[in-house]
Amino acid sequence: MTLKTIKISEENYRWLVQLSGELQKLLGKPVSLDKTLYLLHHGNLKDLAGSWKISDKEAETFLKTLSKEWKQWKISA
Repeated sequence: MTLKTIKISEENYRWLVQLSGELQKLLGKPVSLDKTLYLLHHGNLKDLAGSWKISDKEAETFLKTLSKEWKQWKISA
């Protein structure tokens, strides 16, 4: 496996760490930031449907924001 370094904003880092912590609680085992990004990218978060207590409006906002952020994310060499 090749390791790469990416730069993200402090805000996105905090969000990713928070999400990783939530996944760790739900799954009952450590979840790396790498695994969290993998789950986000491959859509496996749907497996956790019903696990988060959020309204339909919050879910819609989350998905729109996630889609927007993925469109802006670029791999740098």
